[in-house]
Amino acid sequence: MKGDKPFPPLKNDNLLRAARGEVVDRVPVWVMRQAGRYLPEFQELRKKHDFFTVCRTPELACEVTMQPLRRFDLDASIIFSDILVIPQALGLTVEMHAGVGPVLPQPIRTPEDLKRLTPDGALSRLMYVGEAITMMRHKLDGRVPLIGFTGAPWTLLGYMIEGGGSKTMSKAKAWLNEYPEDTKLFLNLLTDAIVDYLEMQVQAGAQMLQIFESSAEHLSKEEFLEWAVPYLRRIRNELVDRLTKKVIPLVPLTLFAKGAGHSLKEQSELGYDVIGLDWTVDPIEARKEVGPNITLQGNLDPQDMYRDPEELRTLTTEMVHKFGKSRYIANLGHGITPQTPINSMEVLVEAVHKAL
Repeated sequence: MKGDKPFPPLKNDNLLRAARGEVVDRVPVWVMRQAGRYLPEFQELRKKHDFFTVCRTPELACEVTMQPLRRFDLDASIIFSDILVIPQALGLTVEMHAGVGPVLPQPIRTPEDLKRLTPDGALSRLMYVGEAITMMRHKLDGRVPLIGFTGAPWTLLGYMIEGGGSKTMSKAKAWLNEYPEDTKLFLNLLTDAIVDYLEMQVQAGAQMLQIFESSAEHLSKEEFLEWAVPYLRRIRNELVDRLTKKVIPLVPLTLFAKGAGHSLKEQSELGYDVIGLDWTVDPIEARKEVGPNITLQGNLDPQDMYRDPEELRTLTTEMVHKFGKSRYIANLGHGITPQTPINSMEVLVEAVHKAL
């Protein structure tokens, strides 16, 4: 997939060094959804192209991935895509509705509906992401590492059953009680697709991977340990096994389970290199929970990006001091929101780099 052309050498590897626990020149910083609606140039491009057309067209995906790097001194790029490309590849229609977000008009409502899914050939329907990753590695010219990503099984299952985002996940949670065996089948099917997808991203040139368990917040600790953790463990172990067998160098893996601050110790035992924290978690407590051998990522409240620049600078500096320079990647505690002032990104990035 990579083609014959070797990738340019990496000039700024602080992100990867932080993930591996090595010494960094400066604290690396990137932002979830850094390529997105807060940028006017993204809005301009979206006037001409549908959301998923941007995802599926490598040239457009690369252009959007590059946009924040033209403005800010970030230490990573993350390929522009969406977690819902896997449900699409499994045969479900996903539409992006303005002001609403993603809509899946024919959701999975009963176990019988699982027969509609098409896991065979799903990976071939995702190759456009690999093409975008390979193209982006060349376009970056070694400036910063490129991150690939996926949604995690519970989070994807939630969207596929609910038919979109949900404040309660009540339909998805009903499955846990009403159809526990079918839920396990569903989660395993998603896990299989995710492992294939992540392996393909590494082969295409992704230098780090993030697994988004964004809907962990809807699960109690007990439910998280039963319905999320076993599949997150499987993803990590099977991916590492596959890459090792094929003698493909391993890349650092980040787990971001939003709202699962109650299970940081358990997350730290899954074999991921980096644990992402949402903004509700105290960095000092988190470090106690995960121990010294895991890198932490996060965790400024995205709402703090609306504060005046001096306040934001102070909060960012305080955050970095709490985490320290070792085994730390600065980020927000969730995705940047659409109305965020562009200047706030400049303040954040500069404050992180100057904090220590």
